[in-house]
Amino acid sequence: MNNNIAIPIVIGIIIVIAGIIAITDQKPNIMEVEDTLNKELQPEEEITPEVQEKLDSIEKANLENEYSPKEREWITSGPFQIDRSEYVLGEKIFLRTGGLGFDEKGQVAFLRPLNTTHYEVYLTIPFDGSDNSAFNYYLQPQLSKIRGFCSADDFVGDWRVVFRGTDYPNLEFKITEDILPGDEDDFVPVC
Repeated sequence: MNNNIAIPIVIGIIIVIAGIIAITDQKPNIMEVEDTLNKELQPEEEITPEVQEKLDSIEKANLENEYSPKEREWITSGPFQIDRSEYVLGEKIFLRTGGLGFDEKGQVAFLRPLNTTHYEVYLTIPFDGSDNSAFNYYLQPQLSKIRGFCSADDFVGDWRVVFRGTDYPNLEFKITEDILPGDEDDFVPVC
């Protein structure tokens, strides 16, 4: 055999053998991890009767304070409706309007109680049947230092909805002193 051809073949064979040895000699770069997703965590100590009693009282309080909104009643005056006769602080008051006449124009005024005989305008919503015969509006009374609504007491009581520019009778609803769970911080006095 020719020396010029044999040397490159031998070098090639040595390189292939060295490559095979290098590949098979490597250790896998894999790490074993314990599967904890399907394992339940167990407390290291047993629950004492005092701790169990406290857990039971917390669960009982949560069940007693469970909130569920009143059913919708849809109190109606002409083409105007509100969804309930009673709300808790933090609930949204839903005004639904549909079927306004083309020539009906005015304002929906929400009046909050000042005392047992007097009211103050909290919000007015203009309406114009020639522009839009139906609309919905959500109202959620909120404390405001700037507007002078300092505490929850400013909203509790019997409210009225007056339809200015029409002959439709007023609607009435009540806001109770109860607070929507989770909204307690929204009714901390601001003034």
